[in-house]
Amino acid sequence: MAEALAPRLAGGRERWRVGSWLTPLLLLIPACATMLGVSVYPILNGLWLSFRDTSLISQTDKFVGAANYVKLLADGQYWNAWIHTVVFTGASTLFETILGLGMALVLNEWFEARGAVRAAMLVPWAIPTVVTSQMFGWLFDGQNGLVNHILVGSGLISHNIGWYSSPDYALLTIIIADVWKTTPFMALLLLAGLQTIPRSLAEACYIDGASAWQYFWHVRLPLLMPTLLIAALLRALDAFRIFDLVYVLTGGGPADSTETLSTLTYKTLFSALQFGYGSALATAMFVTEALIALAFALFLIPRMRRTSA
Repeated sequence: MAEALAPRLAGGRERWRVGSWLTPLLLLIPACATMLGVSVYPILNGLWLSFRDTSLISQTDKFVGAANYVKLLADGQYWNAWIHTVVFTGASTLFETILGLGMALVLNEWFEARGAVRAAMLVPWAIPTVVTSQMFGWLFDGQNGLVNHILVGSGLISHNIGWYSSPDYALLTIIIADVWKTTPFMALLLLAGLQTIPRSLAEACYIDGASAWQYFWHVRLPLLMPTLLIAALLRALDAFRIFDLVYVLTGGGPADSTETLSTLTYKTLFSALQFGYGSALATAMFVTEALIALAFALFLIPRMRRTSA
């Protein structure tokens, strides 16, 4: 009897083993297909188009190899947008990290209505970027803006300044708007990192006679450094893709003084309808972002190893 049932039991176990890995695989197929269709295919198709001269204006579509990239390297408009993007990314990430760290240090301490303050802190970040752009357009208006009214009234400037209509101040205005909007996001990430530092370390430092500055510089900051670098990496990658704030507030002007890689790529693809060259711009932007991520990773990984050790 037992000998007769043994083959059936072995076959059942084999079917169970097959079903145990086949069912999850089948359930993953829709998600994988969606990722391939939404993410992987557009990237590969954009890379393929970057090696072609594809344009709806001239009705051409032919393989040109690296000609688009050769043109890109000699394109002054591209390098102008690249410099603006790098300056915006560096300035906004730096100021948002410093201000976010200060806000996180304050919000990490106990005080009355701390929960309400933490919730209110996220309001600028939650506001849609288009609304933020319109709001700063009113604040920095060259004729009736509140910023000019305050600065002229306080004697800091002698006459109204066209903030986002002047090539000298337009990029600065966009940086200020982005810092105001995104600093709470940095503060939230850094606050989460501060709350992982044990309170016992602060008590031990104060018992040993360390000052608040010594505790911050020698204990808090080294332990917070991995979180700080990860937050800066996320913010830098997001800032490098800046589009909506620039497009709504200045449209890349005046005189291309706020043109970024995203707005230039958008205009090339959807206004000039040059899909080949526009795809080359998008690919170059992607490569630059990958290099930024690599630079952060090379600096971050040793820090994380030292902290974990």
